[in-house]
Amino acid sequence: MSEKEVIKSSNFIRNIIDVDIEQGKNDGRVHTRFPPEPNGYLHIGHAKSICLNFGLANDYDGLCNLRFDDTNPHKENEEFVDAIKKDVQWLGFDWAERLYFSSDYFEQLYNYAVQLIEQGDAYVCDLSAEETREYRGTLTEPGKNSPYRDRSIEENLDLFKRMRAGEFPDGARLLRAKIDMASPNINMRDPALYRIRQGVIHHQTGSEWCIYPMYDYTHCVSDAIEGITHSVCTLEFADHRPLYDWFLDTLKTPHHPQQIEFSRLNLQYSITSKRKLARLVEENIVDGWDDPRMSTISGMRRRGYPAAALREFCERIGVTKADNSVEMEILDACIREELNATSPRAMAVLDPVKIVITNYPEGQTEQLVAPNHPQNEAMGTRIVPFTREIYIDRADFKEEANNKFKRLVKNKEVRLRNAYVIRCDEVIKDDNDDIIELHCSYDPATLGANPEGRKVKGVIHWVSVDHGIKAEIRLYDRLFNHPHPDSDKEVDDFTTHLNPDSLTTLTECVVEKSLAGVLPSSVYQFEREGYFCADSELCDDSKLVFNRTVTLRDTWAKIEKS
Repeated sequence: MSEKEVIKSSNFIRNIIDVDIEQGKNDGRVHTRFPPEPNGYLHIGHAKSICLNFGLANDYDGLCNLRFDDTNPHKENEEFVDAIKKDVQWLGFDWAERLYFSSDYFEQLYNYAVQLIEQGDAYVCDLSAEETREYRGTLTEPGKNSPYRDRSIEENLDLFKRMRAGEFPDGARLLRAKIDMASPNINMRDPALYRIRQGVIHHQTGSEWCIYPMYDYTHCVSDAIEGITHSVCTLEFADHRPLYDWFLDTLKTPHHPQQIEFSRLNLQYSITSKRKLARLVEENIVDGWDDPRMSTISGMRRRGYPAAALREFCERIGVTKADNSVEMEILDACIREELNATSPRAMAVLDPVKIVITNYPEGQTEQLVAPNHPQNEAMGTRIVPFTREIYIDRADFKEEANNKFKRLVKNKEVRLRNAYVIRCDEVIKDDNDDIIELHCSYDPATLGANPEGRKVKGVIHWVSVDHGIKAEIRLYDRLFNHPHPDSDKEVDDFTTHLNPDSLTTLTECVVEKSLAGVLPSSVYQFEREGYFCADSELCDDSKLVFNRTVTLRDTWAKIEKS
């Protein structure tokens, strides 16, 4: 058994399913669902839920539905629906023909609500929102019955039908379940089932409805209608499970799914709250939901994160019931491992300084051959033009340095990647004593070879001045400089922890010729610099823009230890 299979067998949800199958529950079926609300873009926490729900269905030869729980048209729209579908598909999962909306069941949900009224298990309440909160009680004090709780079944049916007909304004009335206002579980204190929303256009049903069901009621009934066997959700819904079961038991639905809770993903240095992510977008703190600094799936995709790396990350962190805080380094490691194996190499100079190779023939261009991947010959080779004038990175040169500096030093040698050994002979400076040019000489016998007795300590990357292409490179870092920006008790506002250095834009970069016409979203390892993705929104025939996906090594570990 592989390590991956061992991890899966230890998953407590899989253990529950194994027992259910052994006992013949649900006729051995496994049918899950991923039920997002279309009120924002999905984030990394949703990725864990997507991988879990679709993964369970795949592993047990079952089914997984994609269902939009679209009961709040004030905050929902078609843009979010389309983005969510794109994210699920990009992660590698297919719902086939099983795409549903809770709004598909609005008529059934209404009829079930009528059934509850007819059974004496629901009533129309006229309390205002403020009065409803007062009557609800607290965690230590029981609630009080609404003065409208004992309305007759006939009056409740009449009022509910008139609510649907649009006779009452927003907030005038609610339909509530009649359970127990003294319950220690506040969710069971006569929760709301329907509220009035006049004049709202729903992205699926238009203006057909002016009353909308509440999430807790809609969710469990939709699960039952679809024949879901295992309703997997995060731990914050554990206190809602008695209500989930109460609705289905009281309605005596033909099918009763089992709700199972697991711990949500709390990724350090990030936010996993759609409400807070929406604030970042609405206040223009970031450049949209797909800003590469965001923890949204679309932002990660634009930054260059591979879908396979996110799936591996979700598998690696596992599924438990314990609250946890996952280190960003685990995600970064998954990304590096995947990109190291799959990304072709290229050379890019981020902060150029020009070198003139004084003993190289003027006007000559050599077409050098470089491997696209040092460990994977199947990825082929590319042509890299070599000329008398080249760029290197300014940080790769020092006039004086100790033996630990394995790059170019005046009067010493260094090897150019996939090219020659050069020696720095002269440093040219401007009136401000800033280096503007280096004059070097090359050894023509060192192309692809290391002559006997020649010891060269370092290898640096370079780009031909004549053939290099100008590019804009965006160095993205963590959006927050606090590991738990939304749970810091010392501050009231999570935006206090925004990292002022989360984006650095470099506009004078030069990349090698092979990157001309690169396709958007293509990811390369820029040798010695990191992994970079051609921006899917900004990159075109007239402009090259690359986003840094991740560095070659963990640079934050040193910062956190210092």
